[in-house]
Amino acid sequence: MSDSSLIIDTNVQPHFRHNAEIRKFIAPAYKNRAIPDVEQQWYQAPGGDYRADLYDGKYPGSDPDTVCRHLFDDGGVDLAILNPLTRGNIADYLLNSRICAATNDWLIARWLDADTTGRLLGTIRVNPEDPRGAVAEIERLGAHPKMVQVGVPMQSREPYGKPMFETIWEAAAAHGLPVAVHINGGNGVDRAPTFAGHADTYPGYAAFMPLNYFVHLATLIVEGVFGRHPNLRFTFADGGYDILTPLIWRLDTFWLSNRDQTPWVDRYPSQYLKDHVRFCSSAFDGPAAQAQRWLEFSDKADLLMYGSSYPHWSTTSPQDVTAGLGDQQREKVLWRNASDLFGLASLTKGRVP
Repeated sequence: MSDSSLIIDTNVQPHFRHNAEIRKFIAPAYKNRAIPDVEQQWYQAPGGDYRADLYDGKYPGSDPDTVCRHLFDDGGVDLAILNPLTRGNIADYLLNSRICAATNDWLIARWLDADTTGRLLGTIRVNPEDPRGAVAEIERLGAHPKMVQVGVPMQSREPYGKPMFETIWEAAAAHGLPVAVHINGGNGVDRAPTFAGHADTYPGYAAFMPLNYFVHLATLIVEGVFGRHPNLRFTFADGGYDILTPLIWRLDTFWLSNRDQTPWVDRYPSQYLKDHVRFCSSAFDGPAAQAQRWLEFSDKADLLMYGSSYPHWSTTSPQDVTAGLGDQQREKVLWRNASDLFGLASLTKGRVP
């Protein structure tokens, strides 16, 4: 690992080598079911969803040796958190839960157990539309030493602050696992990506879909979930932190005017952020030219973590994400915030000055 400072990549999506590979891990009763391909998305990037240099005959992000070479040798990353995509919100929620479990078993067998360096960490994927199954999956894998978070899709038919989901968040918090929310859908039962309906083009989708995080965040605060679970942490992996300040200001204002409706929210909504919320960096967040001043002004240096989004076409390097930041801000974004969130002190100890 690095001598001077660590780099923790908090947002890497490994993929199956081919769609049928999941059948090796799925429960026997579901082996012959029709399983949607991970690429069956409504919105496709015009130049391809993945880095151009990864279209080499293998499915991008499917070969551990290639992924580790790109991240660790070429990119200078020291630790990487793998957050595989599943199939979004499938109408058959039981099938969806089995797909999540199969993805977890595949991640452990092919990536985590096979990794002898200790540099790969994983995500327990669960289906929030099956709360009982999601809790069971967290209980099954929550003690795995290399599983450091719980993963759910951004696309949800209800905001995550609603009571139906709370048992999932309670189980995650009990195991000390943050919940990572990542765009993951396109298989037929998703809500529109914008409040006004469907975008016609990929740029419209890419610009607005990540902003749905705020609906989840606002309800987690207003419904009192964070208040009831002081150890619960949420990570929004698709960025959007650049517009957090005006949105949270609005939420603060409306909360102050209507406190009688939410007496369980005992402080300004913005005051929940530091204890409960983190963001992964995104290539689309700005303003890049004033990054240091913006982080200082909006007090976000403690909320942001480096995430490459590898192997997607929008993959960003640590240098690009931290360009223009001060030394302390850079340290927080590149590794310290992630180390604190995921409890990686044993892995980071002695690695930095």
